Amino acid sequence: MEGLRLVATAAKHANVLQHAAGYFKRLLTAEEKAELAETIDSCRRGLLPLIVPVTLLGHYTRSYGEAYLARQHYLRPTRAN
Repeated sequence: MEGLRLVATAAKHANVLQHAAGYFKRLLTAEEKAELAETIDSCRRGLLPLIVPVTLLGHYTRSYGEAYLARQHYLRPTRAN
C-alpha cells in the first residue's frame, strides 16, 4: 500500500502519458504525435481533464493493437479485471 501514499499530480500523470506515447513513436504521423503531445501538455497545465489524453491513448492502443498498453489499468481504470 506504499504506492497509495504518493500524490498523483498533473506532472506525474503527464510523465506516465508521455511514456505510454513512446509506444507509438514509430507508428503515429507527425500530426498525430503533435496532437498527442499538445493534449498531454494541456492536461499537465490543467487546461484539459485527464480523461482527454487517456482516451486518445486508448484509441491509439486499440487502433495499433498495442497489447502491453491494452492490459494497463491506467488507460481503462473502470474496467473490471
